[in-house]
Amino acid sequence: MLEDVKDGTAAAERLAGGAPLRDTLDVTDPADWLALDAAVREVAWYHPHPVPPWEQSAPLHADLSRLGESRLALALCHRDGRIRQEALRQSVRYPGLLPLVVIRCADWAGPVREHARRVLGETLDAGSALDLVPLILRVGRRDRGAFGVDALGQVLRRASRGQFAVLFAAPDRAVRRFAYRLAVEDRLLRSAELARAAVTDQDSVVQDLCATAALAALGEDDDYEGVLPLLLSARNPRTRSAGVTALRRAERSKEAEPFLRDRSALVRACARYVVRQRGGDPAALYREWCGAPDDPALPPGAVIGLAECGNRADAGLLRPLLAHPAAGVRARAVAGLRALDCADAERLRPLLDDPAAGVVRETAAALLPSAGELPADWLLERTGSERPRHVRVGAFRLLDARGGVVALRAAVGLLQDPDVKLRTWAAQSVQRWHPSPGERHDGAEVGELLDRSRHLFSDYVLRRRKWEAGAGS
Repeated sequence: MLEDVKDGTAAAERLAGGAPLRDTLDVTDPADWLALDAAVREVAWYHPHPVPPWEQSAPLHADLSRLGESRLALALCHRDGRIRQEALRQSVRYPGLLPLVVIRCADWAGPVREHARRVLGETLDAGSALDLVPLILRVGRRDRGAFGVDALGQVLRRASRGQFAVLFAAPDRAVRRFAYRLAVEDRLLRSAELARAAVTDQDSVVQDLCATAALAALGEDDDYEGVLPLLLSARNPRTRSAGVTALRRAERSKEAEPFLRDRSALVRACARYVVRQRGGDPAALYREWCGAPDDPALPPGAVIGLAECGNRADAGLLRPLLAHPAAGVRARAVAGLRALDCADAERLRPLLDDPAAGVVRETAAALLPSAGELPADWLLERTGSERPRHVRVGAFRLLDARGGVVALRAAVGLLQDPDVKLRTWAAQSVQRWHPSPGERHDGAEVGELLDRSRHLFSDYVLRRRKWEAGAGS
């Protein structure tokens, strides 16, 4: 961002004093150029004096050919379109002003805009384009900003392979997206190179783009050995799923079976498709894997996979897994029983005390429909500060869903909880609490609970809430 200045206005004042452009702003940062342009324009319109401060101290010459680079930069941002247009004619003397020419290509004044586009078309080459890509893409989001992006694409299509490689490694993800889209459109990369980009790039858009393009390019070079291992080992589930789906085209459908147990639901679904296409039965494989409840190596993905393609009868295979030594398996067993609509409250209740937060979270979600049937005192006991945080959260989730005075009692008790998020949730629960229709309760107790949380209400709302509960006039 701008160095040694607080904003674009300060940068403009320094330029007016003759400070070199490169000492005033970071010429590689698009934000600095845009801040300078915006500051000169906004001060021109909103400053109480008719002339901006930098023009008062050093007015622009009528003959812009006499201006140096720093003050010509200000002229390129001037409020008067005629001055901007003349500054564009003079800008060819200073290649360092090309970023401002890019901004003027989206200028609101037609003559300025057209002149800037002619200048950019005449001066932009592969070397200068590499430095301007981030700025051109930023300006391209504006109205009338498409010209610069189109010109950039035409120039980069003539760039060397080494120049393109710089863009693929750019820290700005928008630059990488643009470069890879261009490379895919012009078929500049082989399928293995696209697959490697899909695996190594951190941006999900680039990952999806390159994975899809890699599979499409397989029709040309059939480099399955160079593509599939990369895609199948990717961390991104969408990239892995693309590789799994491609196994069928490569006539290697058998290799999709291990991915039936993948941690991602998307990958599992693609694996089931590939297995079914070769005549296999994913449900039978899941039943075989889950039929050994004592197997410590049972993958959690196999457990939830059974629920995704099985039936209610498969709940008999999932229930023994509630006691599995692996927390991931226990959590997926609970989720599977919930998905099959076979979540038995009495059987799942003990798992609210599970040492693994993931298991308690899944258990609370499965018990929500039965929250009103669970013993209130038993749940309240688990909101005590001596319980682990995930147990307190799971119990309160059920109490909050249950509603009534029990929910208010739990929420008020958690207002002093050591965990800030749980305290905030409890306060919100108290604020939205209303007596449940038809519930019999002790008005004195409700009044006392509301008084303990009076800091959460205005006096009027507190009186109103007490009146609703029959706890005061």
